[in-house]
Amino acid sequence: MNPARRTAATAAVLSTTGALLSALTTTASAAPSCVSPVYTRTFYANTTFSGTPKKTDCDSGISENWGTGAPATGLPKDNFGVRWSVTRDFGSGGPFSLPVSTQDGVRVYLDGVRKVDIWKNVSTNQSKSVDVTIPSGKHTLRVDYVNWTGTANVALSYLPRLSADADKVKPLVPTGTSVAYDKETGKAKLTWAKNKEMDLGGYRVYRRLKGASFGSKPLATTTSTSYTDAGLPQAGETYYYEVRAYDRVGNESTGTADLGVTTVDLVAPAAPTIVLASGEVTSTGGTGGLKVGWDKVADAVSYRVLRAAGQGGTYTEIGRTDQLTFLDTTAAESVVYYYRVSAVDAAGNESARSESQRGKIWDNDPPALVTGLSVTPTEYGFHLNWDKNPATDLKYYEIHWGEVVGDPGDQICWGGTADYVSPDRTSYDYTTLPDGGEVCFFVDAVDDEGNSAIKWNGPAEAVTVTELDMTPSEATPEGSPVRLSAAAAGTGVALGWNAVADATGYQVYRWNPGSKAYEKLGATTDTAYEDSGAAKGTTHFYRVVALYADGTESAPGGDWVALAP
Repeated sequence: MNPARRTAATAAVLSTTGALLSALTTTASAAPSCVSPVYTRTFYANTTFSGTPKKTDCDSGISENWGTGAPATGLPKDNFGVRWSVTRDFGSGGPFSLPVSTQDGVRVYLDGVRKVDIWKNVSTNQSKSVDVTIPSGKHTLRVDYVNWTGTANVALSYLPRLSADADKVKPLVPTGTSVAYDKETGKAKLTWAKNKEMDLGGYRVYRRLKGASFGSKPLATTTSTSYTDAGLPQAGETYYYEVRAYDRVGNESTGTADLGVTTVDLVAPAAPTIVLASGEVTSTGGTGGLKVGWDKVADAVSYRVLRAAGQGGTYTEIGRTDQLTFLDTTAAESVVYYYRVSAVDAAGNESARSESQRGKIWDNDPPALVTGLSVTPTEYGFHLNWDKNPATDLKYYEIHWGEVVGDPGDQICWGGTADYVSPDRTSYDYTTLPDGGEVCFFVDAVDDEGNSAIKWNGPAEAVTVTELDMTPSEATPEGSPVRLSAAAAGTGVALGWNAVADATGYQVYRWNPGSKAYEKLGATTDTAYEDSGAAKGTTHFYRVVALYADGTESAPGGDWVALAP
């Protein structure tokens, strides 16, 4: 509404739908140019709308209350007329209501046809609402108001009827549609002209892949006249768009003509999955490098292979291939590497790198079997000698001891590991109780990859040998309260035993093979004794007896220890 009493006005004028229109500046002396849907308003000093108007201006809406005063300078306070007129585009048209409230008279015309007629001098407000159907396109609305005497006020609007039962009219198809595709960003921007419907709800944008239908669910809904599709798949395919307008009741227009774009291929292939990263060196050659393999990736035309020294290290490209395997001929034997692979399509798009995969060229070239094994019985057990193994990556020798089992002609050496020997040695002293039994030995060679000569090249050549019998001719009786333990310690033998009840001391004896008798080494009240004079390279047998206050002694407790040279 533009109050008429002002001789000049500057305003931001609003339409009946609330949309902001351009600002207007008018003066009393100049006939304004009012932009639809703003009304052109004229004031007359009579009720017949005759003669030259006293004033013409623009009014955004009809809602006036002049009371008992004049509506504008130079007009009487009674017997005056005001006319509003506007020509606007109603889009698809449809059902409208024309609510009016007035004192005194008002007439409303649509395209010159009277739709509302309240035309008499009254002392109170009169109200009325008329439903009309407005065809699509542009139409002219004219409102004539007169005040004969007394209070002057008038209010009128034209409103779409927002009822699904009343409004069955679809909005018009949006016009001026266009689409622009940005190859750099992969985005498609659609634009179109604003629809003219007063009950417009907004627009729905639909997208389909070439050969497919649009479907019932829109890609986007907006009240703007543009939309940027930032989620367009960039796979070198053609997509079509259409725009449909919808009103506040839910009526939807027909779609616009299809707008097509063909995308650039910006979609990278999926990342490969490495399924192999290994190589081997054998006595006949091996793989010739470290072989890396992966699953086939759709759309990939080549693959990049990258390698790092550590899982979290810097990966450097070492080659490209159109195959599903790559042989890394620069990889060193027994060195651990980490590999990642990416896929590249025909457009040059590269996938993310695969998960890292550990790989190594395995040394599957075992040492040769140990040769020249000899086993010599000794007073402490056995002395073993063998030939030096020619393997340059030898890690250790494994000494095996066991017993011969099986029938004659089909016998094996059955036992377990006795010890491990460093690769720079070719001899070993095996300590045991030499009691005349038959035993067997064999020696395995193992390299730094864990390759066993016997497991790869076996069986080994075992040596059977009979122990010397160092057992004392005087047996140690059972039932002694002394539980003796003998062990090699430093330069001699450490003896230890339990405390015996009521014992006042202990006597320590050692077997002398020459005299064939246990000879006393010493006496002690402790439960330990060190034989620092025990010779190396033989087996020693010991006894300890407990002494009592009455001069008697217990049965002896015994043990033995074999001392290597």
